[in-house]
Amino acid sequence: MIRKKKRYSRPKKAYEISRIKEENALLKRYALKNKLEVWKNIAQVDYFRRRAKSLAKSSLEEQNILFNKLKALGLNTNAISDVLALKIEDLLDRKLPTVIFKKGIAKTIQEARQMIVHKRILIDNKIVNSPNYIVSLAEEGLISLKTKQQKEKAQDKADKKTEAPLNKEQNVNSKVEEKKDEKKEEVKK
Repeated sequence: MIRKKKRYSRPKKAYEISRIKEENALLKRYALKNKLEVWKNIAQVDYFRRRAKSLAKSSLEEQNILFNKLKALGLNTNAISDVLALKIEDLLDRKLPTVIFKKGIAKTIQEARQMIVHKRILIDNKIVNSPNYIVSLAEEGLISLKTKQQKEKAQDKADKKTEAPLNKEQNVNSKVEEKKDEKKEEVKK
């Protein structure tokens, strides 16, 4: 069995008051569940920074691959200095609850997160139920709210109500005809 690596690292100092206040502010502002989500996003930003540092001396084509990937995610990066200047807020602004809130589908980020968890958000007509989903620029226009198709459900219920009595009547009629056939056979004998 292959053991998965952690996607985050814990802070070196457990009780650093300034870091704790910053994390609490991020929790409230972006409706995150716990500090673990903050640490995962920090680890992802650190990954982008490490990639940029390793590509600093490489060719421009290799650097453009990273820049195009980050631009597709909605992060404005044109140079290595832009990637090194990325903040956790830049990445959190691209998360699905924040995008839904900014589009006006939900009144608050907390409501947006709840809608996602309750499978009411569609991206390209596919249900997305992960609040940590990073929305790319191409997918941003494809976000929609799952609507209840009340008209079709009402029609289905009406059809079932009309079909059920017909089936009962047909069953009764067929039984009556069977009895008549039996009586005719008895008379013939």
